[in-house]
Amino acid sequence: MQKQIVSVEWLKENLTNEKLVLLDASPESTVNKQISTAQGVCIPNSRILNIKERLTNKNSNFPNTVPSGLQFEQECQSLGINKDSEIIVYDNLGVYTSPRVWWLFKAMGHDNVRVLNGGLVEWMKKGYATINKSALPAVYPTGNFKSEFHKDYVFEFDAIMENIETENFLVVDARSKGRFDGTAPEPRKHLQSGNIPNSINIPYTDLLNDGKFKTTQELYKIFNEKADQDKELVFSCGSGLTACIVLLASEIAYKKSKYIYDGSWTEYAEKNKKFLSID
Repeated sequence: MQKQIVSVEWLKENLTNEKLVLLDASPESTVNKQISTAQGVCIPNSRILNIKERLTNKNSNFPNTVPSGLQFEQECQSLGINKDSEIIVYDNLGVYTSPRVWWLFKAMGHDNVRVLNGGLVEWMKKGYATINKSALPAVYPTGNFKSEFHKDYVFEFDAIMENIETENFLVVDARSKGRFDGTAPEPRKHLQSGNIPNSINIPYTDLLNDGKFKTTQELYKIFNEKADQDKELVFSCGSGLTACIVLLASEIAYKKSKYIYDGSWTEYAEKNKKFLSID
């Protein structure tokens, strides 16, 4: 098993580890028309973490923006997370929002974090016990977690624009092929689809099989056919969320690049007026 992800079998054996903190980072019930079959329940000993409510900079003009180090630190402390906590994060769509939380912990200087491969869906497929979320504690003893924000992990618009000319790094876009090619609409109706010049497309859905990551060999083949091994990779998507799925897959099988263009297509398209819809 790769160190970036753990299996549900591993979690079941380690669920009572005192230093283990299990975070349920499930999204709202409907995400991109996906409806989870595991609403209202969670894995025992979970702590609920709503990304949009707790780990997003709400003062930003763009969705899913990285929070400040202080905000992240305070939210983690309120969940009882400590500096020596072993974090396992999962969601109820298999693998969807959990890699974003995994990356945020990495960006905030906490390396002891992994994603549950297959998430709650895989846990339930194995017949393992669940509990109702309403049975979880509402308050936890304050933890001593500290953030050390790696600001260099977060790429901004100006760096992306400069790279169009210099091609110093490679932007990897996690959106669907249709959105990347400009033949399918964006979910944000005021934006037109398309892509950042010189970027490549690796849809996050191509990296998953039944809610779990494909094998290391399969993942490597996908990246090796499209990416440039000699270039640093910077990951993008619609708003910085599914880009983290592709980043994690690269960590597992290809090369380690921790960089996210956090504004992603939403920011790029809004700042390039030709991509704004006139309808």
